[in-house]
Amino acid sequence: MTTDNHPITPPPELVEQWECEYHHMTYGPDLSMFISEKAARWGADMELEACCEWLDQNTGRWDLLAEIRAARRPKTPSLKEQALAELELLRGDAYNHGLGFDAPAIRRALESLPE
Repeated sequence: MTTDNHPITPPPELVEQWECEYHHMTYGPDLSMFISEKAARWGADMELEACCEWLDQNTGRWDLLAEIRAARRPKTPSLKEQALAELELLRGDAYNHGLGFDAPAIRRALESLPE
């Protein structure tokens, strides 16, 4: 099976751009893995946008587009959210081991940080 005519194939210029990005990195995976990951993400993004466009044009359900994008491309938790989650894990582990660790001052300090 040939993929010469597949609609979701990155253009050569984009692959060249990724290769340049790779060569400017100080560390990371090997080139083939880096390009493969970039291409997979790019293809998934193209497919998501094509599905959203189809949904918008054929169903009139434009209200669902933001929900679909949010569900399929969730945002990375903020540093504040990550820290609060780790604090909750510590609290739970301490509780499970019979320790009375609650750290309300740490929680309040984290919660007071901007997003």
